[in-house]
Amino acid sequence: MSDASRSKSRAASLDLVHGNAVCYSGYREGQSPDDGVFPTHEEIREDLLILAKNWKYLRLYDSQTHAERTLDVIHREGLDFKVMLGMATAAEANNPKCPWGAEYDAKTLRANREANDAEVDRAIALANRYPNIVFSVSIGNEAVVEWTDHPVPVKSLLSRLSRLKAAIDQPVTFCENYVPWTDELELLADELDFLSVHTYPVWEYQSLDAALAHTQENYYSVADHYPGKPVVITEAGWTTASNGRGIEPANASEKLQAKYYEKLLAWTTKEKILTFVFEAFDEPWKGSHHPLEPEKHWGLFRVDRTPKLVMRETYPELLNGDG
Repeated sequence: MSDASRSKSRAASLDLVHGNAVCYSGYREGQSPDDGVFPTHEEIREDLLILAKNWKYLRLYDSQTHAERTLDVIHREGLDFKVMLGMATAAEANNPKCPWGAEYDAKTLRANREANDAEVDRAIALANRYPNIVFSVSIGNEAVVEWTDHPVPVKSLLSRLSRLKAAIDQPVTFCENYVPWTDELELLADELDFLSVHTYPVWEYQSLDAALAHTQENYYSVADHYPGKPVVITEAGWTTASNGRGIEPANASEKLQAKYYEKLLAWTTKEKILTFVFEAFDEPWKGSHHPLEPEKHWGLFRVDRTPKLVMRETYPELLNGDG
């Protein structure tokens, strides 16, 4: 298929119909992408059978083992999911503005560029293997925002975007914090089929009362900047625990998560904004070793797959007597 034909095909398939959407990363206790220990097919099947009750769209973060197994399970089980496939990208530059450190030697940066190129190849293969499941592909995640520990120059993103668009029919996007979209990402935005925005009021010291207005402000700062360009939300959520690192403990709870979720879905449903809630399940591998590290507690479900307050009415069968 020619590049022109693929562009027409992508335009025709850009059907961002509103529906329940959630980010999915299925790593359990003792599992981590950093250690190369991945959820099994059966564990992923258990997760997806839970999520299939309430969600139509899934967002995946890479095109590696976890994503490949997830797509395989969806295909084998005949599950009715549409998937945004991601690409995990490593740092291709240093970032002295990263609070937890992002300084790399030249050898590491060269190896990372090669790994990122290989990730594009894997994304192409999976998108073409599962054309009826993968509805879009993202060329990266939070690789430009000021605090990122895996910065990728826009020039590199544009190059890989070109490769991807020449090889697949699905629409292509990039997932990023709302701030860079109206500045350094303008050239990239012009070439993308749609834009994907992240918004986290609780990370920006917002109370619940101010949270939805903050989310709306974040979203429209991008949408109004690109009239005519579709914009979706690929991360929005509320953590249920914090050790005080970046989020006051009093501003993190299941009650606050449930209330923000309710407000977020009421607005995005009314406005028909496709919104991926972050995150399906708690992720124990993330962040520091502190058990109340906020990065570990964004799930709508706990690590043991029991529902938090926000999901209790929808999933009473999974309560296991926890109230």
